[in-house]
Amino acid sequence: MNDMKQNLAAAVREARTELGLSQEKLAEILNLDQRTILNIEAGRGNPKFEKLYPLVTYLKIPADKIFYPDSGNQTPSLQKLLTLLSDCTEQEALALLPMVRYLLELLRKQENSTLKKTNQFI
Repeated sequence: MNDMKQNLAAAVREARTELGLSQEKLAEILNLDQRTILNIEAGRGNPKFEKLYPLVTYLKIPADKIFYPDSGNQTPSLQKLLTLLSDCTEQEALALLPMVRYLLELLRKQENSTLKKTNQFI
C-alpha cells in the first residue's frame, strides 16, 4: 500500500509541475484544501475517492502509472500520445485507426530503409 501512495505522490507532483501549477493553484481549481494536495504529494494519508478522482482526472494521470508503475516504463512521448488517444470518442478513434496504421507503416518502412542503408556501410 505504501508503494501505491508513493507512486501516486510522484505522479501527482510530476503532472502538476508539468502543468506549471502550484499546490495552492491546483487546490483552488479543484475546490480542494491545499493540505489535501500536500498530503497526497507527501505520500501521507488515505485520500477519499471524492478527492482523488477529480485530481487524477484533471491531471490526466493514467491508472497504470499508479497501480502498475513498472509495466512498460513508457517514454514521456508515448505516455502523452496514449493520454491523447484515451480522450478520444469512439467515433474519433474509428476515424483515427486507419490513419495511425498508415502512418506507422510509413514510419516503419522509413526506419527499415534507413537501417538497410546503414548496414550497407558497416
